[in-house]
Amino acid sequence: MGMGFRAEEAEDLVQDVFIVFLETLDRFEGRSQVRTWLFGILHRKALERRRSRIREERQDPIDEVMEARFNPNGSWACPPAKLDRDLESKDLRKAIEECMERLPELQRRVFVLRDMEEVATEEVCKILDISSTNMFVLTFRARNRLRECLERKMAGKQE
Repeated sequence: MGMGFRAEEAEDLVQDVFIVFLETLDRFEGRSQVRTWLFGILHRKALERRRSRIREERQDPIDEVMEARFNPNGSWACPPAKLDRDLESKDLRKAIEECMERLPELQRRVFVLRDMEEVATEEVCKILDISSTNMFVLTFRARNRLRECLERKMAGKQE
């Protein structure tokens, strides 16, 4: 969990590490401590999980959603809803929480750090071990997903 994984994901990661450890125990030469070797396995498995997550986010359908929002001439097909009137609503707060939970993990973390905690770009990139370009893409996608989700939820409440 100290590496930035949620509890369930951290448990899965630890299990993966011990599986690799047991499968490769015969190759351990004793030139380092067992705990150092285990940490190396943990580090590689954590990197694999992050890469896998990034690959999944690259196949993000948000691009299709954005294209569907505009007409061929570049104007809004369906203008964004005005949420100002609902800002103090308990329903809106609940909707925001639900929409935040639906964000992919990395998008949620970037959004929270940048837009809620107002952490500087460089710090966010260091914390999450991502490039600034990737951070901006993740922020853009998170904001659009949240807006899309909130518009759907609030439109359903008004009907």
